[in-house]
Order: sequence, then C-alpha cells, then structure tokens
Amino acid sequence: MKKLILILSALLCAFPSYAGPKDQPAGVSIMSYNIRNSESKDGTNSWEYRYPASAMMIDDVKPDVFCLQEAMPDQLGYLNQVMVQYSHVGVGEQDGKKKGESTAIYFKSKSFSAGKWGTFWLSETPDKPSECWSSGETNSVTWAILKKKKSGQRFLVVNVQLCAEGSEAQQASAELIMSKIAEINKESLPFVLAGDFRIAAGSSELSGIRASMKDARSTAAASDSKHSYNGWGRKNETVDHIWYNGFSSCVEFSTIDKPYYERNFISSHFPVQARFVF
Repeated sequence: MKKLILILSALLCAFPSYAGPKDQPAGVSIMSYNIRNSESKDGTNSWEYRYPASAMMIDDVKPDVFCLQEAMPDQLGYLNQVMVQYSHVGVGEQDGKKKGESTAIYFKSKSFSAGKWGTFWLSETPDKPSECWSSGETNSVTWAILKKKKSGQRFLVVNVQLCAEGSEAQQASAELIMSKIAEINKESLPFVLAGDFRIAAGSSELSGIRASMKDARSTAAASDSKHSYNGWGRKNETVDHIWYNGFSSCVEFSTIDKPYYERNFISSHFPVQARFVF
C-alpha cells in the first residue's frame, strides 16, 4: 500500500492542476462528492480500481472544502494519506465513532480552521445512531463551523445523504435538517447545505429547504445543467445539490464530469462544486 501511495503522490505532482481565473473574487469553494462506498461490488468500477482517480480529481479541482457521502474508514484513511493539505471532521454513522459510512467534511488546513462541529442522524432520535424512520437505512448529517484564518470570516457547512426510500422519510429528514440548522446557527452565519439528496431539487419533499435556501445550480452567475448521478453510465439524474444562504452571491456552479486516470466515472455520482462570495 505504501508503494502505491508513493506512486500516486508522484502522479499527483505531475498531473496538471486547474488554478482558476486570476480575477476570481475572494470567497470559498465547496464541493459535494458521493464517493461510492468501498464495500460495494461494482466490478471494474469498485474502489480498488478507481481510488487514484478520486484523489486526482480533488487535487485538480482543489476545493477549499469538500463534503463526502458514503465514505468508509478505509477511504478516509487513504485520502488522509495522499491529500495531506486537508483536515476533516466526521464520524461513522453506525456507531458514532468509526464504523460504517461517513458524511465527512474536509477543509484546507492552512486556510481554514474548524470550530464547533457535530453529527446528527436522520431519525426520530437524531442525537444517537439510529435508522431513518421506516427506510431501514442509517443516515447521518455532519456539520462544522469553519473559519477563514486570514479574514476571520466564519460559515456553517452541513453535509447530508438523504434517506433513500419513501417520500415521508425524505420530507421528515428535510424538515429535521432545517430545524437542526436553526438550532446550530444561532449567530446567523452564512451557511451551505450540500450532499446527495437522492431526489431532484424541485421535489415536494424538499419544499422546506427551498423556502429557506437558494439552490446554487439555478442561481449561480455561471452554471451548468448537467446530471450528477451517472449510475456508471446507466443513469442521468440530478440528485446532488448545494444550497446556501447568507452569502452575497454564488458566482459559479459546476458539475465535474471529466475523466481522471483514464476513467470516465470516478464514482457513480459526479462531484458538484459551488463558489461563494461573502
């Protein structure tokens, strides 16, 4: 494994990075990425074949903050070894420690620091690991208050993977998320809600979110209308969203669908990214 990491590190150094336009306004870029858990049996799309491509994508895009969904402990461990410029917060959703998938939030260590952070579960007992109403799934939400070290500006990031089945569970989850944000964000900081919502932004289940937040995809000054869920080339659905409030504007939204490491699909989802101005 160490040899593979050294080889990948060399590849990352050689891989051309995108620095972005020189006249980009100061702000923060936030990416959401369903990394597809490493235990899924996806044939040649399994994690053991595509892990270098995920690291290359992050190194290329260089988000200030990125939110992962479905990240297993081995995937987090791998990224921690090769993406050393980032720190992260988050826990395993099965036990509130290290077991199971995680909705981890990563941030550039030199530029940002994490203040308060925490996890809650999409269920009737959100303060402890528990199943998402009647869906039989366990879904956690990670949140963190981050601070830009140079300016002192603070903002809240909330990372979610919504329950998969049942409109009632999804609507209840959306209502719980907004209630928790109000509880956490007592200082009315700018905030972002990002993740895999598993349904379209216009779905009735997300009406409570739409009433309180803006959809980065539809309100950014520069955006695209690409699908985010590819299902390894078998699906075309838009289920990964970034919502925001309290920022002066969203200047850019993009779906990251280009190949990395000669792989057309680095996951069953394409990452999405938005850039915000305070």
